[in-house]
Amino acid sequence: MSKNELVKLIEQKRSKLIEVASTNGLTSSVAIRYSQELDHLLNTYNRKYLQSSKTS
Repeated sequence: MSKNELVKLIEQKRSKLIEVASTNGLTSSVAIRYSQELDHLLNTYNRKYLQSSKTS
C-alpha cells in the first residue's frame, strides 16, 4: 500500500468515525470499532513513514 493510499484510508476512516460518533455517541460499539480501526491505520502510517524518517 502506498503512502497516499494509506493517507486516504485514514481520512475516510476519520470521517466515518466523526459521522458515527455524532449520531450514536463516542461510546457506541460502532464508534469504538471505527476508533480502533483508525488507531491501527495511524500506527501503520507511523511505523512505515515516520519512524523510518527518524532513523534515516
